[in-house]
Amino acid sequence: MGKNDKKIRIFSALEIANICGVVNQTTINWIKNGYLKAFITPGGQYRVYAEDLIEFLESRGMRIPEVLLEPGETRVDWDTLIIVDDDEELNNVVKKFIQKKMPELTLFQAFDGFEAGKLISKYKPGIIILDIRLPGIDGHKLCKDIKSDPTFGNPVVIAVTGFEEAEGKETIMGEGADAYFAKPFDFSKLVSEIKKLVKKYKESEKEA
Repeated sequence: MGKNDKKIRIFSALEIANICGVVNQTTINWIKNGYLKAFITPGGQYRVYAEDLIEFLESRGMRIPEVLLEPGETRVDWDTLIIVDDDEELNNVVKKFIQKKMPELTLFQAFDGFEAGKLISKYKPGIIILDIRLPGIDGHKLCKDIKSDPTFGNPVVIAVTGFEEAEGKETIMGEGADAYFAKPFDFSKLVSEIKKLVKKYKESEKEA
């Protein structure tokens, strides 16, 4: 969405410094060095469009502060992944494997649907590995809630089940899951799927 498609929001160098938790001179240096796109007012002050600031933060892997989001808009944290599975042993093994292959990610674990809902609401993860059969809130319901509620920010959802059933796969994919794995599954393929889907989603965000 471009500048002409929504309300134009502009920030001063000082406001950006406060948003990013840096001193004013740091913001000015970003602008002078060409890292952060800005324009100069007739009075000689730097001003930055909100979308240019968001692009700058994203290019450096920095979290987008809530103040920069449009009303009702939520952005997921692509560096955060939550594993939701009541099988504690498998949950831990998946965590260790992903930590090894994708050390840049911050990982959280949930062992039932209620715990998963709290963590997802709090951390806005970009990737969720979701066991369909969960105690507490059913995985099917959780998947539908995640994909239908804009406050979750539309993360990648990879469904996991211990039952290799074509009908089950069709159901969970119809509820919004982006991929489906039946236990036991290949961890390397899981990581490859995560990377592929995250890349696809990020490219879609840039085009939006």
